[in-house]
Amino acid sequence: MTILDLLCEAARRHPDAPALLAPSRASLTYEGLRQQAVETAFGLRGVGIGAGDRVAVVLPNGPEMAAAAVAVASAAVCAPLNPAYGAEEFRFYLTDLQAKALLLPAGQDGPARTVAADLGIACLDVRWDEKEAAGRFRFAADESMSGDGGSRPPGTDDIALVLHTSGTTSRPKIVPLTHGNLCSSARNISRSLQLSAQDRCLNVMPLFHIHGIVAALFASLAAGGSVACTPGYRDGKFLPWLDEFDPTWTTAVPSMYQAILAELARAPAGSAAKRLRFARSSSAPLPPAVMRELEAALQAPVIEAYGMTEAAHQMASNPLPPATRKPGSVGVAAGPELAIMNEEGVLLPTGKTGEIVIRGDNVMHGYGSNPEANAKAFTAGWFRTGDQGFMDAEGYVFLTGRLKEIINRGGEKVSPREIDEALLEHPAVGQAVAFAMQHETLGEDIAAAVVLRPGAKETGEQIRAFLFGRLAEFKIPSQLVIVDAIPKGATGKVQRIGLEAKLKEQLKPVFVAPRDATEARVAGIFAEVLGSRELGAFCNFFSSGGDSLRGFQALARVRDQFQIDLSILDLFKAPTAALLAARIRSAPRQDAGDALERMLAEIEGISDEEAELQLQQLRAGPNVTRH
Repeated sequence: MTILDLLCEAARRHPDAPALLAPSRASLTYEGLRQQAVETAFGLRGVGIGAGDRVAVVLPNGPEMAAAAVAVASAAVCAPLNPAYGAEEFRFYLTDLQAKALLLPAGQDGPARTVAADLGIACLDVRWDEKEAAGRFRFAADESMSGDGGSRPPGTDDIALVLHTSGTTSRPKIVPLTHGNLCSSARNISRSLQLSAQDRCLNVMPLFHIHGIVAALFASLAAGGSVACTPGYRDGKFLPWLDEFDPTWTTAVPSMYQAILAELARAPAGSAAKRLRFARSSSAPLPPAVMRELEAALQAPVIEAYGMTEAAHQMASNPLPPATRKPGSVGVAAGPELAIMNEEGVLLPTGKTGEIVIRGDNVMHGYGSNPEANAKAFTAGWFRTGDQGFMDAEGYVFLTGRLKEIINRGGEKVSPREIDEALLEHPAVGQAVAFAMQHETLGEDIAAAVVLRPGAKETGEQIRAFLFGRLAEFKIPSQLVIVDAIPKGATGKVQRIGLEAKLKEQLKPVFVAPRDATEARVAGIFAEVLGSRELGAFCNFFSSGGDSLRGFQALARVRDQFQIDLSILDLFKAPTAALLAARIRSAPRQDAGDALERMLAEIEGISDEEAELQLQQLRAGPNVTRH
């Protein structure tokens, strides 16, 4: 089956039913969308573009973008690109794609058109009239374009859609998806959500992303339902769109749902209740706290699913009620086969943690022109997703993190997702993301960024203190910063990798000189142990280069100078001179010998070799030169 087959089948069953809708526009019927696809195919063939030719599409989110995705994929290869890219990004993607043409709005100048001219790529100017049905468009080719694109329509095994991986840790890779891949995934989603011709999706996802294209658009076509094509989520628009379109479901990423929850918090109570049959979340982990709050606001089930570009989106999904939905799980396999594999390529039994692997009709055959990446990505026919997780006895999959995002804090492997979920349990926290920071002795340390709910006044240290008792001490972020907004990628997903650089200024401590003698003495101890020139009252011991071993050294000096019995947990909870000085002021004085015995007891659980090393260093003091 091809995308055109999917469309034509729906048009035969429901020719006059609405397919595409948009704000303040007349709807486009299935027969109208079929005609648009056929006209586009003839137009492309007339300028020498046919099956296998890549056409980059740079259109704003909306019905024309939706219609173009269907029409271009039906005739050639659709390569949607983010209109917000800069010149260098367009140069990279257009070159890497080897695009034969670029579809973009007529009369719109910008970096895409300029770069296309530099590269000799022909532009196809798209025009539409907002008085016409949503999604109807026409295009005009460059005068230099001519030729015959051939009469052979694409088949099931032909490429229909080309996307790129995010490229957060390496050069973005080309993901070519066949008609068979896309149709299989669209039908899998339609079945798992029990979609019908009576369903209408409110799409707030960008249509240059696999989530928007397949989950919202193609899955709706597979069911004969309709899609309300918005410009993408806009604050304050969710409730008006519910009124205008009367949708039965929506699909989005968790960060968008958090923004929707903020919008609903400002609206009269119950404004969105029972308006949707369900809401679907995918493309990033949905924290259980957000799921609970969203279900309460919508009074509808929230279905968490698991998808990625290489699988033409969906791999697993929680089922609809009355079947069991498990918060924190991405559900059961919903299309492809799914298993857990270790590093050596051995499939693991139920309950064991490893890398999630998949195989099936919706999975790509391989990255484009990248044999090295394919050799790493495929093992015995299974595609390695790069996600870590486990499967329970009932087949529900639980993600524990992206393998490349797992934080290695001094040898301890920490899943940032676990920290996110703990932070979101705090009533003042609206959004949270934990991420790795480089550390000179630990290798990596943990930081977190938090957006407070409206009206909340909590400090970073108050929120950080909330985590003690909820997470093991080694999982507590050394730094927690409160920000107005968390940087996100073009699709609304939070990208942990690179967040340290993006939040560099917020993470940089403001130097405040110690404000009294106690703070000055503690700051001096920290500086001596760390070999630093000077530390301020609010400099974090751990993010300034400290670790547990150096923490014991610092506490030994605190004991000697103040006759105070403090534990390493005290230092984790109060890692700055200001906070530790406050604890010193309120702590009872202890006998120095008793304090040493208690400190030594804290390290009894470690290996004999490490214990001996720590004991020697505690007694001898640090071998550093104080500046």
